[in-house]
Order: sequence, then C-alpha cells, then structure tokens
Amino acid sequence: MLVSQLNKALEQAKVSSCLVHAEGKLVYHYEQSPNVSHALMPINSCTKSIVSALYCIGLQRGLLPRPEEKISQFFPELQHAADQRKRSITVEHLLTLTAGFTWQEFGGTNHFPRMTRTEDWIDFVLQQPLRYAPGEIWTYNSGISQLLASLIERASGRSLASLAEEYLFHPLDIADYRWKQTPQGEYTGGFGMELTAHDMLKFGLLYLQQGLWQNKQVISSELCIASTTAHIEVEEPERGQYGWHWWCEQEEQNPYYYARGYGGQFIIVVPKLQLVVVFTRNQKHKTTSPLLIFRNLLHR
Repeated sequence: MLVSQLNKALEQAKVSSCLVHAEGKLVYHYEQSPNVSHALMPINSCTKSIVSALYCIGLQRGLLPRPEEKISQFFPELQHAADQRKRSITVEHLLTLTAGFTWQEFGGTNHFPRMTRTEDWIDFVLQQPLRYAPGEIWTYNSGISQLLASLIERASGRSLASLAEEYLFHPLDIADYRWKQTPQGEYTGGFGMELTAHDMLKFGLLYLQQGLWQNKQVISSELCIASTTAHIEVEEPERGQYGWHWWCEQEEQNPYYYARGYGGQFIIVVPKLQLVVVFTRNQKHKTTSPLLIFRNLLHR
C-alpha cells in the first residue's frame, strides 16, 4: 500500500495516530493532529495486555501463583460456592478468559457496565453463575480481567501501578500514564489505562524482542512466548485465537498477535517481519477498524 493510500485510509477511518516500526526503526508516522501521538490516550482493553505482562513479571519474581494454581486461595468466597465448579477456576482460566462465567460484555444483559456501577466489582463477577465448566469455552469478559488484576494485587501485596512503575514502566522509560481505580481502590484490569502512542510502541517492541529491552530481560522470553501463544479459539463473531490476554492470528505466512482496545486502539506485533504497528483513535468514531487497514497492508 502506497503511503498516500495509507494516509487516506487512516484519515477516512478517523485514526488519531499510527506508528509503524519495522526492522529496528520507525518507518511510518501518521498523526491526525500535531503531536497527538505524544498525548495520553485511553487504550481501553489494551490494558488487559499490560496486566498480562505484570502477571508474567510477578510470576518470574516469585510473587504470584503459577497458572495451574486455583484462585480460591485469594478469593475465599469461592471455597463455599454452591456451584463446585467455581472452586476449580485457575489462574490460567483468568488469563485465557475461560473461567466459564455467564457474561455478555455489552448488549443484552450488559454485564460490563453493570459491574462498573456496583460498589464491589469482584463480588459482582464472582456472583455470576457459570455457564460452562472452567477451561471449556472462551468468553470475552472484562470482569475476569478484574479478577486477574485483583489477584495480582492480593498475592503480591502491592498495587498494579507500583509493580508497573518499578518493573515495566521504569525500564521502558514510560513516565506519563493514567490508570483508573475501582471503588475498592484496586486498579482496573480490563480497561482504564491511558498511554501515549509512542509508549504503546515501546510495549509492543518489548514483546517483539521477547522481553528484552536495552540488554535487560524485563520479562522472560519463555513467558513472553507463553502469553502470546494461542491457547483457545475465540467465539464468533470474533476471529482467531486468544493467549494470556493477547489476541492471536495464526496466519500461515505471517502470524501475529495484538492488544486491542475498544474504539480502535491496537498494538500489533508480527515477529517474522520484525514489525510493530500501533493505532490510536478517538473511541467516539465507529468507522472502519484499524485492524482491517492493517490486514490489508499485511497482504499487499
């Protein structure tokens, strides 16, 4: 795709900024308005992938339980759940969104906005009935992401923000961010973070380099690979697979994985091409998804 064509596609899709980093350098930089790529933007559900990174960091430092461990040790109310299947939910079920809870993010019963209107988000999520046995079916559920965030804080004894600042943001020289909190004072796990496009790019490059940043192993390569490997097929109308809070596309020639946020926020990593692409967009615009623009670009 020619630069002029890409510029036009991004303009029509109301994209705020687009950064393309390939083979070690920034090769394309689009801004809807001056310096917007340096401004804090809500990254929405890309927050999930940040939380996944913090789980990996906490795991390698011995602060957090292993994926196969049950979450009931941190949520004791599950030990007395009438549905005994809830007692078997593991950390990996949270990471892969396969805990089995009945949940409709938006539309219909609108679980997500209902959760955010309660005083205790964790209680709201845990009270939802199970529709499936844990591990069987993927369901998009930001409530599960909140359970993961809460588990990290409870197990480590530290807030997500303090862990991020010390072990992730400081090494990547990310100094400016915002992060929402729940009524209980816990940081949000499924949404709520604001970063600049350039700092989103750093996060993508960290994963492209399998956790290595300026000769320092911020996240172990094994855990980077584990978290971005497809673990389960997603349910329609979505496509592809899901890892540990990362979306995966197993394309034959150029498989890739990505963080995705509502409204058009993306951090896309294509390892074989040494490529990272970042999109930000004002979430009020509902036009062509930047992911479709990326897919067209990839197949040129």
